[in-house]
Parts: sequence; C-alpha cells; structure tokens
Amino acid sequence: MPANPSNAVFGVLLLAHGGPDSLQDIEPFLRNIRGGRSFSLKLLEEITERYAQIGGRSPLLEISRRQARNLETELSASGKRFRVYLGMRNWHPFIRETMAEIKQDGVSRLVALCLAPQNSRMSVGLYFQRVQEAQKELGVEIPVTFVKSWNQQPFLIEAFAEKLREAMAAFPTVEGSTVPVIFTAHSLPEKILAEGDPYPRETRETAEAVAQQCGIADWRFAYQSQGATDEPWLGPTVESVIEDLSNASHRQVIVAPIGFLADHLEILYDIDIEYRNFAQKRGIELRRTQSLNDSPRLIQALAAVVSKAVTSGE
Repeated sequence: MPANPSNAVFGVLLLAHGGPDSLQDIEPFLRNIRGGRSFSLKLLEEITERYAQIGGRSPLLEISRRQARNLETELSASGKRFRVYLGMRNWHPFIRETMAEIKQDGVSRLVALCLAPQNSRMSVGLYFQRVQEAQKELGVEIPVTFVKSWNQQPFLIEAFAEKLREAMAAFPTVEGSTVPVIFTAHSLPEKILAEGDPYPRETRETAEAVAQQCGIADWRFAYQSQGATDEPWLGPTVESVIEDLSNASHRQVIVAPIGFLADHLEILYDIDIEYRNFAQKRGIELRRTQSLNDSPRLIQALAAVVSKAVTSGE
C-alpha cells in the first residue's frame, strides 16, 4: 500500500466476454473462445450469418466502454481517485493488454468484477484466472479484490425490474389476462451440477428477486444459447418453455434475460430473431425486456459493488 493512502488510485477492472468488430474477425474470435481448438466450416458459416443478421459486428465493446466511463464518473463523486478499465476474455482489448496498462498507470489497488452478476467457476472463475495469469506474466504486484457475485445487488434488481415493468406496460394484453414471463440466463454444461457450482442457484435467485419486485406470480425460468457441443447442457431450454406455453393456449410472452447486462449476439440474435421466430410459428407473440446496457440504475449497482469491495479491503 502507498505511504499516503489519500493519494491512492483505485483501479476497477470490468471483465467482459468480448465480440468481433467485423465479419472478418469472427474466425479468430471463435478460435479464442475455443482455446485454439479447431471447428467446422459449417459452424463458422453459421456464426458469421448470425452476426450478419445483427449488423455484421458485436455492439458489446461500445456498450462496455460506456459502462466503464459512466462508472468512473459515478465513483469519482465519492472523492476517491478511481480509474476504470475494461478487459475482454476473447477479443480486444484482451485482459492481458489491459493489465499491462494498469501496471503502467501505477494503480495502487484493483477491484476486478465481471459484467455478469451470477457466479460460476466456468465463467466468472475463468475471467479471474486470466487476470491472475496476466499478473504473473507481467509481474503485476497490485493487490486485487475479486468480486465473485453480485446477483442480488438491490440496484441491479431494480434495474431489471424497471425494464420488465416497461415491457409489461407496453404489451397490449387481452383484458383480464396476464402475460407470462420467461427469465433467462446463458446455459452451461450440466457437469457443473455435480461440482456444486453456484450458478443455477444464483440465476434463479436473481429471477425470483425481480419477479417479487414486479409483483409477478406467473413466470418461468429457462436457459438459453446452449453451446455447440455434444455434452448435455442446463435446461429447460427457452424453446421447450415456449412449447409448453403454446400447449397451454398462451399467445403472448415476455422474455427477460436476467443473466445478461448488454446487447450482444445472445440477445440480438438468439432472442430477437431465433426465439421470436420459434414463438411466432406457434402462434405466440414474443417480446423481450430492453437490455440494461449503460442505464443509470446499472451504473449505480456497479458503483455500489465496487465501493463495498474497496471499503472491505481498507
């Protein structure tokens, strides 16, 4: 720690998945995701077509940068000196690149948290592993506080609830009926269940808190965006839940992706195109809640998480 703590510069490292900046970036981006393992031409063509349908690139970097800028402004209002950085696991700016910048800037302490509220050793744990690898490789000796989970942070729950209330108010409903809500989170391989991973519990905790905040009794939970591997993935799938709703004569549904904070492929393609088309073929109109992106409530949640981590480490 520095001799004069009042001059300390607190660093905040926001960690995100990353996304390709163009269609030409998709092949190396996929190689990063798969750890250099080979993949079929069919998979490359399929993912390229999906990105083509959402504009030819991922908006995640722009959104994440806005989140970082707004968070730095919010934190600086406390009177402490903060620098907020962004590191991506699978695309530029890579975590290692950002850690090199942090070292050069002379940050005295660092708080690292994922832009994913629910903890899993297969997701959040892997981000933290990349940070630790970069620390070792670059010789970064800054004390780091890792925030493993913030799935029930009050401002976060209110941020999701705010978007859900807006979606419910905008959905024209049949008099006397309610529109069912499907809360979703990214699926992970089923093997995490045997390992006692907290992810399934934490995703449902977030869903339950948002439903309670909105006074919703008629809701379901589903996992989306299962991976392209032969191993079993967590369910139920969104498609199976939509089938159940169709069989029960529902004709409307709201999807609330509480496992995601920002627009990216799993939102703009999987929900807005694939699931919407799937529902439409079964006579159901599917709408979703708007992503939090850089909403003021989300920035408040991130600031509260960071402030708590900083205070607990002092």
